[in-house]
Formats: sequence, structure tokens, C-alpha cells
Amino acid sequence: MKRFVLATLLAAGLTASAAQAATGKLVIYTSQPNKDAQQTVDAFIAKNPGIEVEWVRDGTTKMMAKLRAEFAAGAPQADILLIADMVTMEGLKQEGRLMAHSGASVEAYDPALMDKDRFYFSTKLITTGIIYNTNAPMVPTSYKDLAKPEARNLIAMPSPLTSGAATIHMATLTANPDLGWDFYQALADQGANPKGGNGGTYKAIAGGEKLYGFVVDFLPIRNRLKGAPVAFVFPEEGVSAVTEPVAILSTARNPDAAKAFVDFLLSIEGQQMAADQGYLAAHPGIAPPEGFPGREEIKLMPFDPADALKNAAAYRLKFEDIFGG
Repeated sequence: MKRFVLATLLAAGLTASAAQAATGKLVIYTSQPNKDAQQTVDAFIAKNPGIEVEWVRDGTTKMMAKLRAEFAAGAPQADILLIADMVTMEGLKQEGRLMAHSGASVEAYDPALMDKDRFYFSTKLITTGIIYNTNAPMVPTSYKDLAKPEARNLIAMPSPLTSGAATIHMATLTANPDLGWDFYQALADQGANPKGGNGGTYKAIAGGEKLYGFVVDFLPIRNRLKGAPVAFVFPEEGVSAVTEPVAILSTARNPDAAKAFVDFLLSIEGQQMAADQGYLAAHPGIAPPEGFPGREEIKLMPFDPADALKNAAAYRLKFEDIFGG
């Protein structure tokens, strides 16, 4: 224990020294909600007053379109990319668009959440599991419960053609040998009609139009605390997760400031901020927000971003074949 504490203090001291040395302008492209992004930037600047931060926010798809246009023009502007999913980051890594941060402190984290070569780093867990209306006749505990007669024609779910989280969820579940594509066929047979994003799915179930479905965790968990007639289930098979990874672009103009930003997000303070914003922190030592179960009760299903990237087109075609595009 003493050695662990000493190592932690030494690491904190090294990180602090690096942060103090970082100055200049840092440009961040992010898909965080505006409020979260501003809070993140403000907290980072408070720890690094010598760094001036400019941030640009949009959804991951639009953010990547902007970045791709800048790549094509030979003038990428961002130092840091903080977006929704590891699959996009894996693609950028394979293209040589990311800079490794070998000094990042990730020893406390689940290795499955971090790129083994340290090109990108997960900062939180936004899981997808089962949502149900509390007036529903069945309380599901397994994904397979959605194939029961009680759920027929009562399922809402976001479309992987629209939602990044739904895409990750589909890739994760179909890679599970106990579920696979047979499970998605069962959903189609149940009358499920995937469309739109997580917000529309949540509204359909909270409003009673549908009673069961998939959605990102924080929507039902936060709104249940406010009295909404919904509940979220972490199924026995586990949940999928988008992890809001952060990465430094290989073309970063201020790599020292960029490394300081990554270090801040991975620090205990940065991880506690994620929890305070209402998300599951990626660091296993940070207590979940109100309404969430303990981390030991949350099972993450295996997910391989490289495999998901490789099979993305095939997954889309299979989905369209089952649900009719």
C-alpha cells in the first residue's frame, strides 16, 4: 500500500511538472455537450493557467466531416480530438492521424478501455442496456427477455444508421455467441422498428408509446430521479459502451499542452468531474453518480474496435437486410 501511495504521488508530481511546463494555445474538437465541454475546459485551464484553449463542438459525425475536410486541405486545426467512440479513433490511428502519448498514466484502468499503443484513451463509460416503462407487465433482466410475447410490438430502439452508441451496441451484441445476429432477427420479428437516436427512443418509452428498448444509461437514470416512469437495466449478459476517447492528432501544433489535457482527463480530478457531470467514470476507483449501481455490478461486454471498424460496412448491410434499411 505504501509503495502504491508513493508511486501515485510521484506520478502526480511528474504530471503536475509537465502541466506547469505547458503553455500556448490548445485547440480542441469535441462532441461533448456544450455544458460539459465548457466545464471541462474551465477545469483544465484552472490547473493550467498558461494554456489558452479554443474549443469547437459538434456531433461526432459532423466533427469528423470538418476534420476530414481540413485533412484534405492539408490544414488540420485541432490539437485534441475528444469524441464519442473508439471505432472512429481506431480508424484515425490506422491512418497515422494520431500521436502516441506513451507517458500517459493508465495503469489503474481496464486495459480493454485503452489503446494498447496509447494513441487514444477512454475517459468515461456511456453504456447501453435495457430501458423499460415502469408500468410494463414484465421487468426484463436479459436481452432475451425482449423476444418474449410480452414485448411484442412494444419495443423502441435507436438505429445504428443514426446513432453511434447504437452502432457500438449492435457490434457488441452480435459478437456475443449467445446473442449474435439471431437476436436482432428476433427483435425484427417482434415488430421493432429502429429509428432515430437515443432521445426519440427514450421519449417513446417514457411516454408509454412503447414499453421496452435500448438506450444510453444516463437518460433513464437521471430522469427516473426526477420522477419519470422509466427504469434502466444492466442486463445479465452485460452492456456495451461508448467511452468518449481522447487523442492527440499527429499534426498537433502544441503537443505539450495536448498531453497535459489528456493527463488531466485521466487524472483523479478529471475522472471525478466526469462522475459529477452524471456519467460513469472510466477509472474504476471513482464512485458512480446517483442512480447507478456499484461498478462491481456493471459488466462490460467484450468489444474490439479494430474488428468493428473492419466489419462496419458488412454490419450495416446485415442490419438493413434484417430491418429493411
